[in-house]
Amino acid sequence: MTVQQNEKVDFSKFGKNFQEKLVHLMFRDRLFCDQMREVIDLNFLETSHLQVFTEKIFEYKDKFHTHPSEQTMSTIVRSSLDSENESTQKLVREYFSRIVADKDIEDAEFVKTTALDFCKKQKLKEAIIKSAKLLQKSASYDEIKNVVDAAIRLGSDNNFGYDYQVDFEKRFEYHSRNAISTGWKEIDDITGGGLGRGEMGVIIAGTGGGKSFSLGHIGASAILSGKTVVHYTLELSDVSVGKRYDSCITGIELNNLNANKDRVFESIKEMVKGKLIIKEYPTRTASVLTLRNHLMKLKNAGTNVDIIIVDYGDLLITKNGSGQKWIDMETIYEELRGLAQEFQCPIWTASQVNRSASESEVITMDGIASAFSKCFVADFICSMARNSSARGGNSARMYIAKNRNGPDGGIFPVYIDLSRAKIEVLAKASETVDSVREESSKRQADSLKEKYKKFKKSFEMEDDEEGE
Repeated sequence: MTVQQNEKVDFSKFGKNFQEKLVHLMFRDRLFCDQMREVIDLNFLETSHLQVFTEKIFEYKDKFHTHPSEQTMSTIVRSSLDSENESTQKLVREYFSRIVADKDIEDAEFVKTTALDFCKKQKLKEAIIKSAKLLQKSASYDEIKNVVDAAIRLGSDNNFGYDYQVDFEKRFEYHSRNAISTGWKEIDDITGGGLGRGEMGVIIAGTGGGKSFSLGHIGASAILSGKTVVHYTLELSDVSVGKRYDSCITGIELNNLNANKDRVFESIKEMVKGKLIIKEYPTRTASVLTLRNHLMKLKNAGTNVDIIIVDYGDLLITKNGSGQKWIDMETIYEELRGLAQEFQCPIWTASQVNRSASESEVITMDGIASAFSKCFVADFICSMARNSSARGGNSARMYIAKNRNGPDGGIFPVYIDLSRAKIEVLAKASETVDSVREESSKRQADSLKEKYKKFKKSFEMEDDEEGE
């Protein structure tokens, strides 16, 4: 490295943990590795095992013109370290075992930005020193400028997209969806364990159909399993939502929570392994950008969100409204899906059904209010049919309208106890949409016939009385 004499230039001031994260990121992220390779000097890494590991990545890329997969790297660290001493071999293999076991890297963006900035500055220093020498030799302006420009370009963003040949290995890696359970076994079974990273689920129902309670159930299940949940409420107060979580988790009726305050506290303390953040926004004041800004604040404060709940999407606004509701709704749901992909976690939200579907015994996708195109971007859509005749009891029907990770079209009976914020999906029913509608039509016809008989009988009795 051509820098001032006796000046030590390496990553030592950032610490060994930082350097291990950096090499881990270079292994996991091909594009970042390509950026760093333009500017890094292996001597910047303090420890020999990190230098060797990084060098093996570079050698593989040079030879095969693709980035090594985890399986390939496993073979390399087992069989291609003979030239290294035993201590270094052992450290390389132990390091590789650690990064395979723990794929999550905290502060990844900080490590990337800091490392790139440090290395690019070193390259710029080299260019400046070289430029000074060129000046002494009376080199041309263009020659000196080219040296500096070349140094500035090094390590720049090179994400031109997925390279079909260079990223060949990536197609054959196992990609875990990291699905988060819905808390309903029947639904987890048909979705591969729930929603995965970057996926979006939508629950559609009419007013009082159980949308918000269902979203609360999913959130409660997540925090019980140790996940961090951010629940956005655009209709209910944050305290009201919190109480629904209390009731759902403890089984204590909503009306009895205050009388059982100590029991609720102890139950939550013992049962809840994760974290719940409830953020309230007044109806139609928040946009997807508002949610993104809030999530970025949480991320910058060290909170890594596992699942996002938006109650509910129809109550968000667009930054630049078109004036046409169906277009705005389509935009909102597209932006929500984008948010899930950006933060690499699932998003659950809900949507209102149109008036004609609110009394249906099974709600299909054509019952979604405002914009059918909401359906296009969702990975999972289910409906909760609970018409006025069913609200006196504890039953509803869940219809799987769309499922990118498994079968759709099934109908599941649902047990609902809103006094305890309880939504339980039961085993799949044998009935179909057509059979339910046929049965519903038959009941309506029988009901009309019965009413007609009563009316006719009443009419005949009046005629008899008049004849007497």
